[in-house]
Amino acid sequence: MIEALAWGALAASSLVIGAFLALVRTWSDTVVGLVLGFGAGALIASVSFELAEEGLRVGGARPVALGLAVGGATFYFANRWVGSRSAARGGAAGATLALGAFLDGIPEQAVLGIGLAQGQGVSAALLVAIFASNLPEAIGSAVDMRSAGRSKGQVLGLWAAVAAACALATTGGYLAADAVSSTMSAAIDGFAAGALLTMLIDSMIPEAKDKAKDLAGLATVAGFALAAGLSLLGQ
Repeated sequence: MIEALAWGALAASSLVIGAFLALVRTWSDTVVGLVLGFGAGALIASVSFELAEEGLRVGGARPVALGLAVGGATFYFANRWVGSRSAARGGAAGATLALGAFLDGIPEQAVLGIGLAQGQGVSAALLVAIFASNLPEAIGSAVDMRSAGRSKGQVLGLWAAVAAACALATTGGYLAADAVSSTMSAAIDGFAAGALLTMLIDSMIPEAKDKAKDLAGLATVAGFALAAGLSLLGQ
């Protein structure tokens, strides 16, 4: 269990690192857009090669499809609630990206814990892929939060809470591994994929395009290529 918590904390720490990097210097809109585009590409690769593919392998199409539907709907309604509350306080301020990281990170790291309990281990390629996708989310969100007037303490506190929840999810997955069937594991993968895809189209990709203009597409290709390559190396 301690090993699972340690691996979970290491994977989730990239969220805090990303938020910290966003606060220690000023980032232009173009750079933020490029970072978000790169992260979007990495997340698309994660959905394709880590979540959907793995879910189909362990549990088949039905639980993955169900998870996709539930994950997408959960993000949609949760994002509307967060958006209404944020609008009353002066803007979304990166809350959508934080919500996406939370809804993706919890099931993704729970699956990581399940794999550890089943003796599958953790590949270096997988950890690097998680970092490559988490960092841009945290950087983009933290920059938006600061622009909306949030204090550095509030920004770091939010991302530290998200990272802690994700790390604990790894331990939860480890402890619940014996009770989780392959069908449930596939549904969890599908849930994370559905939440991610909805967040990408609703928030991350439009913001990347708005800030980096035509360069956003090239950054997305670069992010996808890196994350896809790392995923293939881990197989």
